[in-house]
Amino acid sequence: MAAIILLLCSLASLVSICSAETCSNYSFPSNQVFDSCLDLPVLQASLHWNYSRLTTKVQIAYRATQIPKGWIAWALNPMGRGMIGSQALVAFRHFNGSMIAYSTSITSYNPSMLPSELGIPVSDISAEYVDRQMIIFGVLGPLGNQTSFIHVWQGGSTVVENIPQVHPLSGQNVESLGLINFLSS
Repeated sequence: MAAIILLLCSLASLVSICSAETCSNYSFPSNQVFDSCLDLPVLQASLHWNYSRLTTKVQIAYRATQIPKGWIAWALNPMGRGMIGSQALVAFRHFNGSMIAYSTSITSYNPSMLPSELGIPVSDISAEYVDRQMIIFGVLGPLGNQTSFIHVWQGGSTVVENIPQVHPLSGQNVESLGLINFLSS
């Protein structure tokens, strides 16, 4: 039976993350461990985190299935309900194969997607590309007393001159937002 599940997962991974692989049983190649995670409802993505009540900082790993020439982004929106005002972490593969990861503020529906400072302190941003998945790592905070946020996540198929290009404006790409509470597990 296990062999059948592995075969089905192998076939499914050609299209998407295998349903048997949830965020709770994912092992990071870098051996990082996260106390909490959430399988996101669209874009074949998940969010993993460790929240410190003492420092009010959250260590995150956002991972999503992506083609090598594409890009991913995950963001908190501390004040708004959607994309505008989001404080984003972005990752993509440089043409030389190395991963690029940085922060950017989303201030319009046509953002520059260039690196910029965030309104939320952020550190330790990095990224990996493993098994058809891009992963962004980072530490956000201190977040103060706020533990619930609107969060948004995105992905696109094109990067030109190290600038992620517009993502699709329909389907799952317009459904990729939700509420996250870092105290939940």
